Amino acid sequence: MYNVELPANLTEFAELLGRVLAGEEVILSQAGNPIARIVPLNNPPLPRIPELDRGKVVVASDFNEPLPEDVLNDFLSLLDIENENIK
Repeated sequence: MYNVELPANLTEFAELLGRVLAGEEVILSQAGNPIARIVPLNNPPLPRIPELDRGKVVVASDFNEPLPEDVLNDFLSLLDIENENIK
């Protein structure tokens, strides 16, 4: 890990990026206080493949139906408790 004050120019910033590309983590500071961390992306995200998970996710036929009364009341009672704490 390399800790450095904010670079004053693009040349200094390019040098820091070179360190990151080499696998090093860089902490940027301002007035001695760390404000940002630049880390290398070791595992770039894989490209999205359409329909890769087709058939693996099932949405229940009653997905959009109202919740049962007892479940709904549990949620509403939590809201009442939170509203009482706010007052």
